Amino acid sequence: MKSTVILIAVLSLSLTSCKKEEEFKINHKKSMTAGVDIKNVEVVNEEDPICKMKTAQYLKDTAVYKNNIYGFCSSGCKETFKKTPEKYAAK
Repeated sequence: MKSTVILIAVLSLSLTSCKKEEEFKINHKKSMTAGVDIKNVEVVNEEDPICKMKTAQYLKDTAVYKNNIYGFCSSGCKETFKKTPEKYAAK
C-alpha cells in the first residue's frame, strides 16, 4: 500500500514537471537575424525574459510594458511575455 502511494506521488510530480516545461518551449528559428534593423533600440533588459538569450545579440522584437521597452529574440517569446508581463518584467 505504501509503495503504491509513493508511486502515485512520483508519477504526479513528473507529469506536472512536464507540463511546466511545455509552457516555456519556444520555437526559435535557426537564424535569429531580424527582418528590420532594430539593434539601435534601447531596451531595459539585457536578456530575453522568456528564454534568457542575450537581447543585444538577437533583438528581433520589442514590447512596451509600464513605459519600458522590453526586447525579445523572437515573436514567440514576445507573445509569451504579453500573456503575463508582470511575471517576467524587471522589478
